[in-house]
Parts: sequence; C-alpha cells; structure tokens
Amino acid sequence: MKVRVALVQMDVALGLPKQNYQTVTRLTKDLKPIDIILLPELWSTGYDLTNAAKLAESDNGPTVHFMQELAQQHSAYVGGSILMQRHHGVCNTFVLVSPQGIITATYDKTHLFGLMQEDVYLSSGRQLVSIQTEFGSAGLAICYDLRFPEIFRRYADVPVDFTFLVAEWPLPRIEHWRTLIRARAIENQCYMLACNRVGTDTNNTFFGHSMVVDPWGEILLEANDSEVIFTVEIDTASIGAARAKIPVLTDRRRELY
Repeated sequence: MKVRVALVQMDVALGLPKQNYQTVTRLTKDLKPIDIILLPELWSTGYDLTNAAKLAESDNGPTVHFMQELAQQHSAYVGGSILMQRHHGVCNTFVLVSPQGIITATYDKTHLFGLMQEDVYLSSGRQLVSIQTEFGSAGLAICYDLRFPEIFRRYADVPVDFTFLVAEWPLPRIEHWRTLIRARAIENQCYMLACNRVGTDTNNTFFGHSMVVDPWGEILLEANDSEVIFTVEIDTASIGAARAKIPVLTDRRRELY
C-alpha cells in the first residue's frame, strides 16, 4: 500500500497558539491529497513551560479542535504534541486525530528532558501507546523518547509498522538525531516518521531535518532547516520484505535478555 506523508517543519511562536494555528494553515493550504500530517512537538506553544499550567488544554480545547478541523479538511490523520491537562498533571501529550476528526490516540511523553526543565513543570506519562490504522499499526513517541530503545522494542512486539515521532530537537545534536532515527528503523524493521521544528526560542536553536526512514534504514526524506512542509510517498510492502529477508524480530533470544 502506498501512503502519503506530510511533515510540517515549522517555527513555533512561544506561548502563542493562535499565531501557530496560522502558521500551520499557511503551510498546509496548498497541500495535495495526503494520508498523514505530522506537526512538531509542542507545536502550538513551544517550550513555554513556566506558563504550562495556564496553556494546558483538555481534549475539548481549541488546539485539539484545530487539529480536528485540519484532519477533516485534508481527510488525513493529524498528529502532534501539545500541553494537555491530564488526570495526573500537565503533560506533553501526543494527540492523533483521524480523518473523520476523531481523537484516536493520546500518548503522554514518558521520558521528560531535564535540560529543558520538563521534569520541573510536567508530569510523565505512564504507558506506551500504539494504534491501528488502515495503513497499519503505529507507535507514538516524543523527542527525548528517541534515546530509549526499550520503547521502540516494545512497539516491535506489537508489531508496529510505523513510529510517529514529533520533536523539538535542538542544536548541536543533529548527528544524534540522524543516527538514532535510522537505528530505530533498522533494529525494529519499521518506518520512522520524524517531524522536528525549526527556529529559536529563548534558549535553543532547532535545526529541522525532519526525516522519513524505511525499514531498511534508507532515508527517503531528510529536510533542511527551513520552515516548509515536506511530503513523501512510502510503500508499506517494504515492511514485510525487510522482516522476511532478515528475521531479526523472530530470531531474538528472549530467554537471555
């Protein structure tokens, strides 16, 4: 099956959701038929964590409504993380909306990044989340999660066909970003769809380089550092082909580790 993916590599205005809605609208207005749209981590507010409690929304908030309208407008899945008020506190929450405008999954970031004070202002998630779509199954992850291979191995046990990763990954760690995305794709024989932001906030510069990597580790798309929407078509047949050719997942010695 062919699946069309769009990565919205945008700058994020700190603490200004309405301005960020306008940016997404501008970048997606001429988008051709698409199946999946990914927005960056905390795309509606950025890391305005000192105001996280004030900016956090429920699943009936304006940012979720915007995502639902975007999904219905393009008949596509729309995913990205936002500040949400959850039962155990304010979380950095990945929201995935179906083409019908229905919230199909939410994932609270499980690994909080101390260098950007997430652990001070946010509550960590308590479970991993995967979802079945008509294109295959997908696992959800956010930025710093990429450094924890255990997450992606758990998703491989599902098994997932895709991992949707949204990020605000800053300079200077671009080689970490590239290497880890490819590694997660190769070792779990799945597609990695990774959307990173560009621009600056008060403390960081973000380099973009959003990526789509196939189960063989081939880079199908690597963006530059511009604010622009990038699209690519992927073929899900390569998932089964990779797993049949090199059966890594079935050859594991589970009794040893």
